[in-house]
Amino acid sequence: MNQRIVYNLTKFTTTDYVGHLSCVVWFIKCNFKCLYCYNDDLVYSKEGNYSLNECLEFLKTRVGLLDSVVLSGGEATIHDLIPFCSEIKKLGFKIKLDTNATNDKQIKELVQLNLIDYMAIDFKAPKNKFYEITKSYKYEQFLETIKYLIDIDFDFELRTTIHSSLLNEYDINEMIKVLESLGYKKPYYLQNYLQTPSNIGNIKEQSNFNKKEILSKNLDLQWRNF
Repeated sequence: MNQRIVYNLTKFTTTDYVGHLSCVVWFIKCNFKCLYCYNDDLVYSKEGNYSLNECLEFLKTRVGLLDSVVLSGGEATIHDLIPFCSEIKKLGFKIKLDTNATNDKQIKELVQLNLIDYMAIDFKAPKNKFYEITKSYKYEQFLETIKYLIDIDFDFELRTTIHSSLLNEYDINEMIKVLESLGYKKPYYLQNYLQTPSNIGNIKEQSNFNKKEILSKNLDLQWRNF
C-alpha cells in the first residue's frame, strides 16, 4: 500500500459522518466526470500526496481521539479498498464510504466482510440523463448496488446534487419514482449546487428550482442549502 493514491487527508471533521469524530481520506481519480464536480483536481490527478501506509501511520496516532474514517474522493472504489479497510478496522475505527456505487462487486465484498459501517451514495441523474451528466454508462451497476443494500437493510443514505440547468423538477420526480419502486425508505437528500471557482463542466450559476413541484408520499425528502 505504498502507492500514492491519496490526494489529501482531512485530519478532523464533525460534519462528514454525522454523530462521529472523523478524518477524511480523499482518493484520487474517478470513473465519472460529473459536470458539476468541484473536486476536479482530485479527479484528474495522476498521483496523490500520500500513500495508504502513511494514512495508517496517521490513524495510529488518532486511536482514542477519533472514532471513524471517511473514504471519499474522487471515487474510492476504483481502488482496492479491502486491505486498507481491514487495517483501519484493526485499529478500531468505523468506516463511512462516500461513493457513486457503480463498483457493485467491491461494495458487496466490503459489506460481506463487515468492513463498511455506513455509505453516502450519490444518485447522479435519471437514466435518460445519466451519461450526459456523468460521462459514464454505469447506471445499471448503480441500481444493482442500491437494490442489494436495500435487500440486506444496510445503513446508507442517497443524495442528489441539483443544478437547474442539468436536472429539472421533472427529473427529480422521476428519480423519486425509481427509489420508491425499489422500496427505498431512508432519507433522500436533495442538495443545492454551490458555485465554486472551478468545476469539470465549467458550469455557472443556475436559475431557480421550484421545490414545491417535487412530490413524494413515501420518501423522507431532506433539503440541503436551498
